[in-house]
Amino acid sequence: MPLTAVQINQLYIFTRQHFVEWYDLQSELVDHLANAIEAQMKENTALTFDEALNVEFQKFGVFGFMDVVENRQAVLKKKYNSLVWTHFKGFFSIPKIIFTTAVTATLYNLIKLDFYSKWIFLGIYVILIGTAFYYMIENRKNRKQKTVLGQKRWLFEEIINKYGDFSAALIVPLNIFIQLLNHSNVILSNNYWILGLSSFLVVIAISIFIIFVIIPSKVEEYLLATYPEYKLEKL
Repeated sequence: MPLTAVQINQLYIFTRQHFVEWYDLQSELVDHLANAIEAQMKENTALTFDEALNVEFQKFGVFGFMDVVENRQAVLKKKYNSLVWTHFKGFFSIPKIIFTTAVTATLYNLIKLDFYSKWIFLGIYVILIGTAFYYMIENRKNRKQKTVLGQKRWLFEEIINKYGDFSAALIVPLNIFIQLLNHSNVILSNNYWILGLSSFLVVIAISIFIIFVIIPSKVEEYLLATYPEYKLEKL
């Protein structure tokens, strides 16, 4: 006997109560639980819905749904990294490689200006850090607004936002400031170091652009490709 709409809704509530906050993962678990419960109740007609649910939930072990959540997060993080890498490689293929090389050469020549070299580098670096943190703050505001509006949460969308913030924090390490300030005379008098720093700034700029502009602009496309049911939510 198929489960009723009320019982299906109870399963959604049950998954939320057990720390599954994302609609896509809730739907998969609800579908799995519903099929298993129906099979149990068909085999044993004396079994109640709650009893069958309890039996099925125990099969997930002492940590409940947490292993399922962690496994899915790991898979989607790999997918996110693959997207970032694909876009990043695009900047080193024709015709973008011409633009990337031109920007690197321009920075190289700017930083080579003897008196201003340190301040030019630090100024550009501060702008990049400020840009990254600006986008991080805006992302958090948007996530809070979505929570307040009670919109459905999708795990891959959250990884794109949250993991993007984490990635940006890694690519703009503040200790670069300290190292440059302590060794500026040596570093900025060496053309190879200057070329390396120029390339470093370009890589950071590209990464920030991919993480906070390109991927978010395509987030709906990625969600539709990942979750066919997402299209129904947009209708």
